[in-house]
Amino acid sequence: MVHLPRLVTHLTNEFAPLTKAAIEFALAGEPTRERHDHALADIPAFNSLEYKIPEKFLSPREKSAFRISVFSWNAERLKYARPSHALLGSVLPDIALLTEVDIGMARSGNRHTVRDLAHPLHYGYVYALEFAELGLGDDREIEWHKGQSNLYGYHGNAILSRWPLSECFAVRLDDGAHWFVGFEQNDQRRIGFRNAVGARTIIHDQPLWAVAAHFENRATPQMRAEQARRLIAALDTKVGTEPVIIGGDFNTSALPTDQYALEDLFDDPSGCEPMFAVMRDAGFSWASANTKEPTCRTRPDGTPEPPFTRIDWFFTRGFTAHDAATLPAIDSEGHAISDHEALRVTLTL
Repeated sequence: MVHLPRLVTHLTNEFAPLTKAAIEFALAGEPTRERHDHALADIPAFNSLEYKIPEKFLSPREKSAFRISVFSWNAERLKYARPSHALLGSVLPDIALLTEVDIGMARSGNRHTVRDLAHPLHYGYVYALEFAELGLGDDREIEWHKGQSNLYGYHGNAILSRWPLSECFAVRLDDGAHWFVGFEQNDQRRIGFRNAVGARTIIHDQPLWAVAAHFENRATPQMRAEQARRLIAALDTKVGTEPVIIGGDFNTSALPTDQYALEDLFDDPSGCEPMFAVMRDAGFSWASANTKEPTCRTRPDGTPEPPFTRIDWFFTRGFTAHDAATLPAIDSEGHAISDHEALRVTLTL
């Protein structure tokens, strides 16, 4: 029995930073669920979505045949500003679905990375907070940014759009505290939960819903299936019968790393990852919206190490998907700017 998660729908122009008092409280005692949930309730940014309309967008007179370009990327902090701008600018999609995006983290230059990416390319955006980071990040980032501090301390998911977004929402995909309970202060202790952020827009007179989703990596396939059920339950209340595209990092790590085995399972991976059965039963398809390649890559520091599988996906309902591509997330010198590749697909009715 799926209990419908509470949806966040309140919009704000800008989040308030994570306060020193909130951080001190979260780190003061044993890392229990009770402390986590108390700290979470005292962070207002979890109850809002940061929202900006595009400064300019296409008018109805500029519309052509109904074709929508969608981009999806786990940007791993979005810390490489110029090459990330170049990657998105090379595609210029109608919609970009981004996961793992920082606001005010030392590891990404304490920048508002979403605004920095969206503004020069004339995108509006909606951003949902996933985690309030109590430290500098993972072991590498703790070492690299020793002595620095976070300006905001936020990490989350976003939708960028060349068209105005409406009916924006975020939904919790788990009960939270996976990155808090049992973590020591010098670990990646975080307040929060995995989530998905969604919104409705109208392109060429056609309504559609776009969703950026991020599933937990420290989870079993059965837990990811439960996250999919929570997402579908939220969509059932918001979307109705209108077309939907979901893109993001689903952390489907139980899929095979052998390329031939992955290709054999591509049309029905539910034996390894039951979340695909949940998506299929809800009317979503993936075969024509994705390529059969792995979607991870090794960073310049040598991590993570291969072999890799496909953990980033598009799911569509109500569209015909074609021209799917997996794009290398690299800079002009061929260096990785994320440990995830980017995805692109074209949608038609």
